[in-house]
Amino acid sequence: MLALAACSGPSGPEPSARETAVTPPASAAPSSSPSATESGSPEDGGTHEFTIVEHERFDEPWAMAFLPGTDVLAITERPGNILLRDGAGLREVDGVPEVVAQGQGGLADLIPGPTFGTDGTVYLSWVEGDGSGRTGGVVAKATLDLERAELTGLTRIWEQEPKVDGSGHFSLRLAIRGDDLFVTSGERQQMNPAQDPANNLGAIVRLTLDGEPAPGNPLGEGPVAGQLYSIGHRNPLGIAFDADGRLWSSEMGPQGGDELNLIRPGLNYGWPEVSNGSHYGGGEIPDHAPGDGFAPPKVFWNPSVSPGSLMIYSGDLFPNWRGDAFLGALSGEALIRVDLDGEDAAEAETWPMGNRIRAVTEALDGAIWLLEDGAGGRLLELRPA
Repeated sequence: MLALAACSGPSGPEPSARETAVTPPASAAPSSSPSATESGSPEDGGTHEFTIVEHERFDEPWAMAFLPGTDVLAITERPGNILLRDGAGLREVDGVPEVVAQGQGGLADLIPGPTFGTDGTVYLSWVEGDGSGRTGGVVAKATLDLERAELTGLTRIWEQEPKVDGSGHFSLRLAIRGDDLFVTSGERQQMNPAQDPANNLGAIVRLTLDGEPAPGNPLGEGPVAGQLYSIGHRNPLGIAFDADGRLWSSEMGPQGGDELNLIRPGLNYGWPEVSNGSHYGGGEIPDHAPGDGFAPPKVFWNPSVSPGSLMIYSGDLFPNWRGDAFLGALSGEALIRVDLDGEDAAEAETWPMGNRIRAVTEALDGAIWLLEDGAGGRLLELRPA
């Protein structure tokens, strides 16, 4: 249940806030009706209560990242803006590339590179057109000058191939581990490309930090096949590593069948050959089944919740949640916690948020931050009650 309290005011040098106290929620298990969960103290294995502090509002925010070694939060807005938030307020970044902001496309992710602290390197993704009406995703690296609030040295390093008609299922979430850059690439609502290793749609790709195919990728060689890490994906809008280096991805299914997947190199995750959902309009798709040759999800949701982001918690503010996955739900208008136990996963709690949740991330101090989707989407900060 949610208990609303306090008030809000305009943003300024010290952003004002609305505070919401949240008690442990009803938990909706995948493919089941909500059932009550017991809460206890963190010491006895129970859940946590938290408060929500409301900060600024944004124009269709899409992603955010706390920049290491600073107090700056970088936020992307789908129409094509990057904003820097710190104790002095908000600043808009110059030098952002022109984007095609149509449908699900626009400016997408931004993450700091491993050397951000010394050289300001960031990676960002967006959607571009080819002049004929076709569109596709792009990834670039650049230098972010925090003092001047400016991107310089923007260098394209990867793109979705081929560009196609339509404005959906770009994905374009980014993650870095060591010397590898991982990019989620949606199948652009074309379905069949997800099973075709001759293109990089419907895949998770693994690249060097300069955008070349990473050595040792499992699905072939060449400029496109050499990029592929896993295939058979529909619209993976979340990607994150756990503390042991396992790669997880959250994925929008069709009508039902949203997924949380443990990503293994070379595996095929089935789309559009299998899914635990159905085609829009009710057309049947075979469910995942043992021995079908496809990797099944660790957790799936039916009806849909539309996972738009993924974070795996590693902080100290919520010790009972350390190692758990958090998904922002769009159509589900919720924050979802999934308990991760090695290679196993089980949905643990769902907090109704009353709005579509586009992004979730962890602050350097262990607080959990959310971005609501759409015009006027709020920035929300979760702290222990």
